[in-house]
Amino acid sequence: MEKENILKRLENIVGKERVLSKPDVITSYGEDMTEAEPHAPDFVVKPKTVDEIQKIVRLANEEKISITPVVAGTNLGGLAIPVQGGIVLDLKEMNRIVEINQNEMYAVVEPGVTFGQLKEYLVQNKINLTIGYPLSPPYVSIVANCLLDGLGNLSLTHGSMGEWIGSLEAVLPDGGLIKTGSAALSNVWFSRAPLPDLTGLFVNWQGTTGVVTKMSIQLWPNPPLRRRTFILTYSVEGGFNLMRDFSRTRIFDDIGGLTWPTGKMLMGIEKPMKRDDEEPEFFVYLDYSGNIKEEMNAKDKIVNSLLKQYKIKGVEFEGPIEVEDLLKVNATFAKFAEFPMTLDFLIETTGGGLTWVGTYGPTAAWEKGLREGEKIMKAANFPPIAVTRPMKGGHYGVLRFIMIFNKKAPEDRKIVAEVNSKLCDMVLDLGFIPYKAPAWAVKKFIKRIDPNYLRVMREIKKMFDPNGIMNPGRWFL
Repeated sequence: MEKENILKRLENIVGKERVLSKPDVITSYGEDMTEAEPHAPDFVVKPKTVDEIQKIVRLANEEKISITPVVAGTNLGGLAIPVQGGIVLDLKEMNRIVEINQNEMYAVVEPGVTFGQLKEYLVQNKINLTIGYPLSPPYVSIVANCLLDGLGNLSLTHGSMGEWIGSLEAVLPDGGLIKTGSAALSNVWFSRAPLPDLTGLFVNWQGTTGVVTKMSIQLWPNPPLRRRTFILTYSVEGGFNLMRDFSRTRIFDDIGGLTWPTGKMLMGIEKPMKRDDEEPEFFVYLDYSGNIKEEMNAKDKIVNSLLKQYKIKGVEFEGPIEVEDLLKVNATFAKFAEFPMTLDFLIETTGGGLTWVGTYGPTAAWEKGLREGEKIMKAANFPPIAVTRPMKGGHYGVLRFIMIFNKKAPEDRKIVAEVNSKLCDMVLDLGFIPYKAPAWAVKKFIKRIDPNYLRVMREIKKMFDPNGIMNPGRWFL
């Protein structure tokens, strides 16, 4: 009877058609692409307004029922699985682009706004600004990726996406509404500064401190000229040295490194385990732009000068090879020609499973981390798929290991979990920290983390959410 009562109250808030409770309909909300154990919610609610979210949160507090915010459901950390059942708050229909401020260069968006949607809006309205795009499908939420401190194709110059947030509006766990950053005092959502930075109370907290309903995200000028090229290196070490040196030139928008299995997968090989000696071991991706031809020519000269120095040092590589030239060889390289990317060769696989250990950490440990990770993955019969990139001018870097598996096979899920655990221990030992960290990784953090850091987090959580209704099971607070 209690469940029926909650259902009726939710229907009174948002309407009958926007509350789902039948098991066969809501089961899909209890799982993702990873090895994380599924757990179905009791209800799925699809609000369209801030007022509706406030009423739902107040109801959840009264009934002591948990709330798990969800948008696209593509996160690879199991962070949107409702581990205690309760209410899944599906925010896809809150998808308004509230404002584009061309002068201060930001967009105010609701959580359902996707990268593909914003790009289309900017193009259609001839607004010569761009956002940084993650290596994710076009239907991924901008707000979710920023709150989870993801990365994009402008992270080399601007850091992780949490740093791109100007201001935000959020429903607190008691149903109250807060604005942070400049929005707390101004009608222009230009920055997190110079007020005390309460925006950080929602970044990387994985939905445990409230539901963000609007966010201003920085945009940047979109230069008319762009060059996207690849350098094919015959050693990981040579590739990493190139990436470190190139990131310090300050001429690139984006630099990325991909291990050899990625190239084979682009060619249609689903599980490449062997590299021939004459094949490149590492692909370095370079992206730079300019406003006039002379600017691009100057950048070309810097790139060629650096590559010439590497030739003299005996580093084996081929390139630079422009994406347009690679397209003539194989059309699948179009995935690197435009952002946001589909990356169907990772997502649309036979087994349907995709998982990763993605980290931020010291670029000096790239080589050791990659070699150790390669051993761990090969020992379990997984291709050593890894993505790396320097962040924020090279102050730190990404090291991310990716595995594709059969999600429907319990034994495969178990093996993947064991490999992820070993990879996580290894990267933590080298000083890397997993981002978008799943609960199993957070358990490893707790053994190593500064105790007072954890104490303060727990005190904040207790103050914000005394009933523990907001996305429980995250951070173990």
